[in-house]
Amino acid sequence: MAQITSFGFFAQLRSDASHHVIRYRNGRVRQSGRGLVFWFRPETASIAEVPMDDRETTLFVKGRSADFQAVNVQGAIGWRVVEPERLAERIDFTIGLANGQYIREPIERIETRLAGLVNQATLQYLAEAPVRALLDAGVEPLRQRLEQALANDPTLAEIGLAVVAVRLNNLAPSSELERALQTPTFEQLQQKADEAMFERRALAVDKERAIAENELSNKTELARREKQLIAEEAENARNRATGLAEAQQIEAGAEAGRIRTIESAKAETEQAHIAIYRDLPPAVLLGLAARELAGNLDTIEHLNVTPDLLATIMREFRQAPPAAITAK
Repeated sequence: MAQITSFGFFAQLRSDASHHVIRYRNGRVRQSGRGLVFWFRPETASIAEVPMDDRETTLFVKGRSADFQAVNVQGAIGWRVVEPERLAERIDFTIGLANGQYIREPIERIETRLAGLVNQATLQYLAEAPVRALLDAGVEPLRQRLEQALANDPTLAEIGLAVVAVRLNNLAPSSELERALQTPTFEQLQQKADEAMFERRALAVDKERAIAENELSNKTELARREKQLIAEEAENARNRATGLAEAQQIEAGAEAGRIRTIESAKAETEQAHIAIYRDLPPAVLLGLAARELAGNLDTIEHLNVTPDLLATIMREFRQAPPAAITAK
């Protein structure tokens, strides 16, 4: 704001470069420009000070969607003065010559006008679509709509204002509607979380089943190998027993063959003896028997010769051919 120093009937005004100062005298412009420093007479002067820096106005619009749902819009509009003298003609920027403060509230009047234009364009935009479509579209379509509406509005150009930026921070429904809209998404996310948990549990069960099947397979393989080992040991035992039996059988067969050979030789010898003795007369056989008997007896204590025995022997000797007796 401008600094005014009073010196009795005169005063000095000193302004900075961000403000445009207009001094009127008798209804006419005497001085106009930025950063002016001049002397004036308070009783005959009227001074207006117009800010030339960029200003920003906060916006909050509450409207309804096409399906009659409350929607809130928050943002800000940047504006600046492009024609200060024209703006000073339409809006009172007069300052008090004692303290340099605005007598009226020109900035508030500008913000009110901007807010009216923004509210009208915003309410029209919100009423064109249901709340779900508005939320899905976001703030960008509304921002473009507001920029176009403010740029094409003739009243701003008429008073020497220009909108330099439109920023929207949020476009949201009421808290109750927001919770209602969040419920399906929350339920869907919860369902996905449950499905993920179930999948993890199923995966854990599958892994446990795979581990159990692996353990069972290992046990089955061990049992099979043990059975195979037992079968092989039994087969080896049978083979050893069979081999031992075959060896014993071969040995027994050999022994039996040897015995048969000896017995056969003995039988052949006996048959030869029998063949020799078969053709001998009885008296010769009797003599041979007596000789054999005598050879087997160590001592003869008594010998009884009966008449019958003696008669028989004599008769045999008489009947025997001489050649046989001689051979013997």
